[in-house]
Amino acid sequence: MPIDQSLVGRSFPPTAPHPVTEEHVRAFARASGGEYDGGPAPATYPIVLAFDAMNAFLHAEQVDLFRIVHGDQKFSYTRPIVPGDVLTATLTVASLRQIGGADIIGTSSEITDADGAVVCTTSATLVHSGGDA
Repeated sequence: MPIDQSLVGRSFPPTAPHPVTEEHVRAFARASGGEYDGGPAPATYPIVLAFDAMNAFLHAEQVDLFRIVHGDQKFSYTRPIVPGDVLTATLTVASLRQIGGADIIGTSSEITDADGAVVCTTSATLVHSGGDA
């Protein structure tokens, strides 16, 4: 079943606050094949929050994760993420089109700090297969 076009422009509730600690950043860097010796988090660190926001969106819309292929991911920074930040992500469905029986879903997740200032915006393209698995 195709995703409903009325989702375009809809924002979902923010994720729970995520405290950024050196321990979390170090674990993320290790898991992604890098190292962390202090300073700003790796450039791809916001995926931690963006993935939580995406999962909440999929759950709210009853879309199965196993029907999703991740097509693209971009990060646009206002400032670096550093330990001590407390961040949340708010996902908005930016675009939706159907091609060859698949839904191409464009999302944007705004990552904000505890003061509500935008730290980073992530955009992702998700390809959803609505047919029988």
